[in-house]
Amino acid sequence: MLHIHTADFRSARDAAEVVDLLDAYARDPMGGGTPLSAHTRTHLAAELAKRPHAHALIARMDDAPAGLAICIEAFSSFACAPILNVHDFMVDGAFRKQGVGAQLMAGVETLARRLGCCKVTLEVLEGNGPARKLYENAGFAPYALDSAMGHAQFWQKYLKP
Repeated sequence: MLHIHTADFRSARDAAEVVDLLDAYARDPMGGGTPLSAHTRTHLAAELAKRPHAHALIARMDDAPAGLAICIEAFSSFACAPILNVHDFMVDGAFRKQGVGAQLMAGVETLARRLGCCKVTLEVLEGNGPARKLYENAGFAPYALDSAMGHAQFWQKYLKP
């Protein structure tokens, strides 16, 4: 039986599952192939709990943690409405191809609607075919404001402490 649960970052069980699932994702080639740092493992749940616009959904299959979506609210100035960004999304390898991803993504959409969001955004690696298929099946697509200008790209710049 699959259940999608809204994580409480202050709950010891939820906090441990968020960290363990995120670590499994980080260790996967699609998550970079490197485990979470000791600092992140120790402080992640408490730091997320400090942020009122941070949300996480845990998928549990027969009470075992099977998947995770960490989402952060943003704001669309053009639509003057909140956006829900799926910052991390993963299904544990032992639970793939069982519908967990689709139900977890449906949970994300339900959360976004409950928060009054105008859209849900996410990023995906070009080479992650299974994730791209899941997202396309859920209605996601690359976006462009004007097709003549091409698709939007996700860029980053690391800031040194």
